[in-house]
Amino acid sequence: MIPNNTQKEINERFEFRDIRPEEATQAAEIEKICFPPNEACSEKMMLARAAKASELFLVAVDRQTGKIAGFINGLSTSESVFRDEFFKDADLYEPAGRNVMLLGVDVLPAYRNQGLAKEMMRRYLCREQEKGRKNILLTCLPSKIKMYQKMGFSDKGIADSSWGGEQWHEMTCTI
Repeated sequence: MIPNNTQKEINERFEFRDIRPEEATQAAEIEKICFPPNEACSEKMMLARAAKASELFLVAVDRQTGKIAGFINGLSTSESVFRDEFFKDADLYEPAGRNVMLLGVDVLPAYRNQGLAKEMMRRYLCREQEKGRKNILLTCLPSKIKMYQKMGFSDKGIADSSWGGEQWHEMTCTI
């Protein structure tokens, strides 16, 4: 395991940017590593998301390897409640939507526990606030609630989502 990094070290080690079309397959592979099969986004769906809403991806690229170490992706919408259809239908994307439904926060195992997810989320929230977004919503398992609370999210309780046959919590962050 690599030791914890400071924000400065993280910013020196990683390039943060939108996903490039040719990286969508790599993102799908990372998703398969980070999520069990019943929860992971398919390659087809990841390609659709990246094609429709690449500006709603934030990738962290390891400058040494040139590979994605982690990423966040979502879809903007005018809707205010998270529903499973967001995972399955990239056509729900509304470019001018005031809310973002986060569909995945993925960090490869070798890069975990170093502050990378926290830095990606900090950047994502700032970027979306600059675009005029109002709320960022996500669903998570109970074991991740505290992590997302540290990132500024509030737990709204059990979500309507049953994605992957799991019971999720809906988390929101007003920006």
